[in-house]
Amino acid sequence: MSSSFLGAYPRTRLRRNRRDDWSRRLVAENVLTAGDLIWPVFVQPGDGQRQPIAAMPGVERLTIAQLIDAAGEAQALGIPCIALFPATEPALKTEDGREAWNEGNLICESVRALKRHLPDLGVLCDVALDPYTTHGHDGILVEGHVANDVTVEALVRQTLAQARAGCDVIAPSDMMDGRIGAIRDALDAAGFEHVRIMSYAAKYASAFYGPFREAIGSKRTSNRPLDKRGYQMDPANSEEALREVAFDLEEGADMIMVKPGLPYLDIIRRVKDRFHVPTYAYQVSGEYAMLRGAMDNGWLDERVVLESLMGFKRAGADGVLTYFAIEAAKRLKAG
Repeated sequence: MSSSFLGAYPRTRLRRNRRDDWSRRLVAENVLTAGDLIWPVFVQPGDGQRQPIAAMPGVERLTIAQLIDAAGEAQALGIPCIALFPATEPALKTEDGREAWNEGNLICESVRALKRHLPDLGVLCDVALDPYTTHGHDGILVEGHVANDVTVEALVRQTLAQARAGCDVIAPSDMMDGRIGAIRDALDAAGFEHVRIMSYAAKYASAFYGPFREAIGSKRTSNRPLDKRGYQMDPANSEEALREVAFDLEEGADMIMVKPGLPYLDIIRRVKDRFHVPTYAYQVSGEYAMLRGAMDNGWLDERVVLESLMGFKRAGADGVLTYFAIEAAKRLKAG
């Protein structure tokens, strides 16, 4: 026994409080509940069958009718909010992504349907052009590069269409400079001062997004892998993330998101410690695919679902966007 422990051992035994379930719960430093979860859902047009996503086993694209049923289950489990992402028909995709601000588009119709059937369920809408562009980038290309200011103008139009449909939370994921201020001003001017903004403030140019791009059909451009390093953050940087968050809060963001999640727990911790604002993590498609694949092959116990989500809470996240939301909420309910 090291001399540094003399005087504490054996009177102090940290295992005492770990002995029983009731005492473990009593001294738990962090708590994960269904109320901490936001469920991302992929919506598809038409009234056909659910479409499995090969790179995300267990995740499916849903029609609007199927979405209503699934969202009702989520709400019954205590999940407070769902996030919507469209699988846009290729014929509707254009260079400028104009379908994004069509008030009859798939997302706007989905929001209206959800608000008719489940008015008390929160609805979060992604704001970016990648589901709607032929090239798969998050903005409008000018001379081969995503142009910041013209893209912000398009994002404002997209935001207002979603707000008019009844969206509760606008979540810009594009990483354009100045878009939070422009969106906040436009919402307020149009009478939507109650609509919240959850900014993807620290969104990294990550390799963990691949399955998501398959799900919405924006995986490749000109037969080459998408390269979004011109506007998404360098995984090597953390001080830059704090600057991004500071700008977005100053411009009017109500909540902040860090994306991806597990590889960036240090960023979540730094953001929470610095700003003390509602902070969220996105457990992205690649993270889901890794854990799901390992569980399905028997390499990992399914307890890793709740363990990974608790990791976000411990790092300082107030909530998590996760494709495991339904599964996690059921596990939490079962105890």
